[in-house]
Amino acid sequence: MITLHGFAASNYYNLVKHVLLHKELPFQENLIYGGSDELLVISPVGKVPAITTAQGLNISESSVICDFIEETYPAMPLYPENAGERAVVRQIMKISELYFELPSRRLITYAFTGTAVPELVATEVRQVLSRGIIALNHLTKFSPWIAGEQFTMADIYVYYVNTVVKSIASSQLNWEILADIPGMKEWDVAMGKSDIAQSVEADRKENMPEFMQKVTLQMKASNESPNKS
Repeated sequence: MITLHGFAASNYYNLVKHVLLHKELPFQENLIYGGSDELLVISPVGKVPAITTAQGLNISESSVICDFIEETYPAMPLYPENAGERAVVRQIMKISELYFELPSRRLITYAFTGTAVPELVATEVRQVLSRGIIALNHLTKFSPWIAGEQFTMADIYVYYVNTVVKSIASSQLNWEILADIPGMKEWDVAMGKSDIAQSVEADRKENMPEFMQKVTLQMKASNESPNKS
């Protein structure tokens, strides 16, 4: 049985969890937070999520995990058969990660601490997000799914990328980012109504108080560190 390592407040953990649930694969969850010694044994850079396969192989990085699951358990496929169409799906996933999730993540500390985002940082984040919007407007279809008629890995990937975009970037920049990609807001709402997404969201909400407590303690320890410059 697969073991999924991480915590439910993580959007990338939830992404992998959604894939496992979609494919109806048996798995168990191991609650573990980033940076711990236990996690470093499983994930080389101490990031979540990670999985341990039924054969005992440890794999980290969400896109790598998703591809492993797809290749090992091809039933209920999440990639098109056509190589070109698969490439488009992977483009959407990669662009959403690099030009949506990563720039939005730069604003997390400001959101958690309630401090204003410096204008230089806000400008840089807006520029990267704008590049992502242009690219995704070229690639996405929403007919009805993000890459066309087939529900794919890109639907799951972008949905969980968007949780950070909506909750962090949009609020910190006062910008309804998803609205700049026609069809994305409606698709995002529809994705959130699925039984799997609602189950994953319920687990996320349950984990949030513990996660926030750990974040608060980490920030306090960082501020009190004698090595802090």
